[in-house]
Amino acid sequence: MRILGIDYGAKRIGVAICDELGITAQALAVIERKNKNNDFETIGSFIKTYGVEKIVIGYPLRLDGTAGIQCEKVDAFIRNLEALFSLPVIRWDEAFSTKEAEEIMREANIRIKKKKGVVDKIAAGMILQGYLDHLHKIK
Repeated sequence: MRILGIDYGAKRIGVAICDELGITAQALAVIERKNKNNDFETIGSFIKTYGVEKIVIGYPLRLDGTAGIQCEKVDAFIRNLEALFSLPVIRWDEAFSTKEAEEIMREANIRIKKKKGVVDKIAAGMILQGYLDHLHKIK
C-alpha cells in the first residue's frame, strides 16, 4: 500500500511517499504554496502517479498533547483532502519533525537558509516514517 506523507505549512507543503511494502518513507517534493487549487492539483498528481491509498499528515499537537490553533488550519486542509480524493487521512503527531529535519541537514552540512524547502520534505518523510514504524510495531 502506498501512503503519502504531508508536512503542511503556510508557505510550503512537504511531501513524502513510502515504498510499495510500506516499510520506508522517502522525501518526495516540496509544494511552494501559491493557491489552494495548485496545492491540491499537485497532491492529486502524486496520488495518481503513485497509486496512493492513504495520506498521513503531520498534526501539530502541543507538548501536553492538546490541539492548538495550527491544528484548526490542518483540520481544514484535511477536510479538503478527504472531499477531493476520498482517501483516509491519518493525523500523526509531528512533534519536533521540523527540528529533527533541520538537525539532519546541519549534520550533512546543508545550509538551511539556502535549502528552505528541503527541510519540509525531510520533515514529511520523518512524519511518514514514524507512522510506518508504528504500524510495524502493532503487527
